[in-house]
Amino acid sequence: MRRFTALATTVILTGVALTAIASPAVAAPNGPKPPSPGDTVTQAEHLVGPLTFDVTPNGTLYVGQDFAGLLTKISGGASEMLATGPGIAAVSTLDGVVTWGEREGDMEQVLASRLMQRAADGTVTSVDVLAWEQANNPDADAEYGFRDLPAECLAQIPPFLLPFVGPHGGAIDTHVYGSLMLKDVTYVADAGANAVLAVDSAGSITTVAVLPPSSFIANEALAASFGLPLCVVGHEFVTEPVPTDVEMGNDGWLYVTSLPGGPEDASLGANGSVYRVNPTTGEVQLYATGFAGASGLAVAPNGTVFVAELFGDRVSVITKRGEVSTFAELTSPAGIEWQRGRLYVSTDVFGDGRVVSIGLR
Repeated sequence: MRRFTALATTVILTGVALTAIASPAVAAPNGPKPPSPGDTVTQAEHLVGPLTFDVTPNGTLYVGQDFAGLLTKISGGASEMLATGPGIAAVSTLDGVVTWGEREGDMEQVLASRLMQRAADGTVTSVDVLAWEQANNPDADAEYGFRDLPAECLAQIPPFLLPFVGPHGGAIDTHVYGSLMLKDVTYVADAGANAVLAVDSAGSITTVAVLPPSSFIANEALAASFGLPLCVVGHEFVTEPVPTDVEMGNDGWLYVTSLPGGPEDASLGANGSVYRVNPTTGEVQLYATGFAGASGLAVAPNGTVFVAELFGDRVSVITKRGEVSTFAELTSPAGIEWQRGRLYVSTDVFGDGRVVSIGLR
């Protein structure tokens, strides 16, 4: 993932058939009424960058405090540090086992990327995702960047920007950002590899799907802000997809949030998306788009999907008819989970972070 936003100052995240299903809209008056928020309860507070977390049926929280490099267990008001490491994300749990991701490096280079797992007895194992990416690079043949600039325009782009904005395929990069533990497989939303991966119990990795890119048309303001020549104005820039979370729907498909890989706020339009991915065939379908920083999602048992919009300061809801509306307004929400009829959300993740639970009406 060599994203256009690698050059910006507000970045924190470091060949497939596409079928459009739905795009955002205000819920239709004759359609099913979307849920509305009920009571809100603070479950944990004073967290440092709680970008991802999971919650068990008994209410125990496992929180990746990314900015502090901590994996924390919170139960009954008591906090226990389970692990330390760089760039902790992708927290998920199953039957007392905890999975998370660790990444070392910066926006331009990854030095290490691991999928970690802590068994109920405290034993920790890891899978070297970077080694797999170096050997496989599932989006190596993709075409990103400005793909139609004339040679004289490419020659005007500063050399240090050319690898990011010139035509390029997927670079060697991996960021295990979202995960979902099931009985025999862990699915990974890899924000660096631009793909959804499957990791089996033996630690073998396979590609489920590479997500499709987004694109926007460069304007003068964007050219000026990134130090690009004016000859790029009016040309299409194809961005790398940035998968951020993965959940299983009651239809047997994976639901995946993805940032647009370009400006991730709404400055060029809110272009974050939710995709459905068939875990067996790798088919990818666009489920909904138009989200400002789609950093996480939760799927209720009835198929309703909730999306945390990190830069939109809200949680949106997608009904089974594909209609999108605002569920709740929260400051900088990132992680989101469904458990026992309540929605759990990490919020205020750039400040005094919290995890709250919200009832539904």
